[in-house]
Amino acid sequence: MKTIYEVIKRPVISEKSAALNEVAGRYVFEVAAEASKPEIRHAIQQLFGVKVKKIHTMMMHGKTKRMARSVVKKPNWKKALITLQAGQKIEIFQTK
Repeated sequence: MKTIYEVIKRPVISEKSAALNEVAGRYVFEVAAEASKPEIRHAIQQLFGVKVKKIHTMMMHGKTKRMARSVVKKPNWKKALITLQAGQKIEIFQTK
């Protein structure tokens, strides 16, 4: 089994994820591509001390970029959309 730091790579901070956080209390993380939902749930609960209600995962396909004469493909990555139990929140995302 992987450690929690191998499962959760980084939080995804964007305008869309900030709006999801404010409106619905959802948090977005980049996770390991081979991580399962139970592993992600365990890692979030251990790392932040919160109760996870629901997890949605999706594979984000890497974009192709042109560099000089060649075309380079960015790697694929996995995104997890975390919904917490009512009244729970993760403090690092709070801006106020």
